[in-house]
Amino acid sequence: MSEQSDHVIYRVLVFGREGTEILLTRSDSGVQFPEVTIPRWERLAENITSRMKQEWGVEVVCLFEPDWPLADETFRYIVTRHWRVCGSRPAPLQWIPVTELAANLFVNFDDFRVVHESLAKCRQSPSDAEIGAFARLSWFEQVCKWAGQALAPRGLHLTGGFRQLNACTTFSLIRFETNGPAVWFKAVGKPKEREFSITVSLAQLFPDYVPELLASNLLWNGWLTSEFNGAELVERRELEVWKLAAKRLASLQIESLGKVMQFRGAGAHDLNPAELSTMIDPFLEIIGELMAQQSKIPPSVLTQQELASLGEHINDALAVIDHWIPEALGHLDPNPGNIMIAPGRCVFLDWAEAYVGHAFYTFEYLLEHFRHTFGDDEQLKRELTESYAAQWRDTVSCRAVADALAVTPLLAVFAYAAGGGLAWDRESLRQPSFAGYLRGLARRMNREANRIIERRPQCCM
Repeated sequence: MSEQSDHVIYRVLVFGREGTEILLTRSDSGVQFPEVTIPRWERLAENITSRMKQEWGVEVVCLFEPDWPLADETFRYIVTRHWRVCGSRPAPLQWIPVTELAANLFVNFDDFRVVHESLAKCRQSPSDAEIGAFARLSWFEQVCKWAGQALAPRGLHLTGGFRQLNACTTFSLIRFETNGPAVWFKAVGKPKEREFSITVSLAQLFPDYVPELLASNLLWNGWLTSEFNGAELVERRELEVWKLAAKRLASLQIESLGKVMQFRGAGAHDLNPAELSTMIDPFLEIIGELMAQQSKIPPSVLTQQELASLGEHINDALAVIDHWIPEALGHLDPNPGNIMIAPGRCVFLDWAEAYVGHAFYTFEYLLEHFRHTFGDDEQLKRELTESYAAQWRDTVSCRAVADALAVTPLLAVFAYAAGGGLAWDRESLRQPSFAGYLRGLARRMNREANRIIERRPQCCM
């Protein structure tokens, strides 16, 4: 892969706090935006702010990427606002009043138009919610003031250091340093706005399983939490640590029994058996169309008869869990980066993909990450599964746990593909790679369906 495909050049618009001036470089050829080169697939805001500090000596707050069509994909624009100078400026930048700018002053003609279109977006009315609160030039001061007020009763205050991890008009993720523990501010917009109400509900009902909630703000769909003093599960390779995560996951889900209506009302995915059963036929119809489009063999193409049999297996499996396991809170994305571990404690992050339904799906997704970390060691897999299952045997029967574990590998894939919305994204379905991915999920479901009987162990007495 070429260097050009791995990195992208960003032309950085740096507005002053009032938006009346902008930082530019000046040469005999004209004025230009400062530029930085960052890895294409890494966090945008974190890389932009870091490079601007190192290469240009200024600390900025990222706002958004302009909606500007570019024929040349080797560079993009990013709109920021100046926050402060970082020591001596290693490169020549000048403040130039926006009113003095003209198209013929710029080395790149399009830059002039980008300035004015971006500034108009930054100066939007506070009532214009369609654009998003984090496009405004003043939003960072407002968040800092609000966070400071929330921290004051605890004897804490912001000390000035911060790390911005993303840049969007409706989303924000920032780590603030304080005179005590660091705090995190997160805000969400469409299509993930449900994470706000789900997170607040979790903090109210199950505070032991999420970072401490310090404050929330409905205007931004944002919240402030204490930094959890632990490590990401992805960083740990000890089996006992993963077993702790499995036990805590089961404990959270068991505590959620009978309390799921609040999460369903907050927008969690509805993956109860009755709802999923309505998706079987339309899902398999889409898979049938995708199988017919496959031009190369292998991999195998599932026949209509095989798809019909798969539908029967899914329906029977849903009946099993509907009979044995009550609805609980689940997480469609329990990857090890969303799980924080400390001695005797574990918290779960990023609940945008929360669901209400069969609890064991979440464990199956976690088990998939476990395989990536530990390999296909069946003994280790059994130990982790037992850590999770043992918690449930105090709540439901041994047979219920055994039967649920037998059908979950099949249903977890179906719930992810159909209940999570993947199969209904018609735009993505037109992409060959995505269509191939869904076909692969269907083939895996077929394999799992054929293994249900061999996975069901003799029940304990």
